[in-house]
Amino acid sequence: MKTLLAAVLLALASAAHAAPQLGKPAPDFTLEDQNGKPVKLSDAKGKVVVLEWFNEGCPFVKKHYGSNNMQSLQKKYAKKDVVWYSIVTGKKGKQGYLTTEEAQDRLKTMGSKAILRDEKGDVGRLYSAKTTPHMFVIDKKGALIYMGGIDDNPSSDAADIKSSKNFVASALDETLAGKAVSTPSAAPYGCSVKY
Repeated sequence: MKTLLAAVLLALASAAHAAPQLGKPAPDFTLEDQNGKPVKLSDAKGKVVVLEWFNEGCPFVKKHYGSNNMQSLQKKYAKKDVVWYSIVTGKKGKQGYLTTEEAQDRLKTMGSKAILRDEKGDVGRLYSAKTTPHMFVIDKKGALIYMGGIDDNPSSDAADIKSSKNFVASALDETLAGKAVSTPSAAPYGCSVKY
């Protein structure tokens, strides 16, 4: 009997931490933004949303921010009413952790709607976020329509951006045009999320 109970509990725990699925509702969450204000994902329902796992110390993140690639994408799609959240998963003392003041300062140079702080790592685990950047796109109905790397070139060299296929931009352009996303998933690349 104990073995059966243990198996049931293990199955329930695994289901609770199952990876999000394409075409299914994106897992809802609430995190504090750079000002300590709670932000609930479901409050953005009716809009296209991008979730970007962010760690400014990661060379792959530096590739996209140092070249202004990520900020350009954020600003371009903000003009198209896309909500872009940059999520920092990590405890105080871990690489990538941002204090409230640091998050407020970083946001000034970004096009994200907010920097969300996931100190316990619960949302990172909920989304099975593996790398920085790890990208997720959610459609207006709240369904997950893209997850993976930002592009098809897993290098940390900014010179490679021009010759790369940007999967996030393609997913956004396609869904905003009412089309199906042609590449709904790709392998994420970058630095590991610092749980």
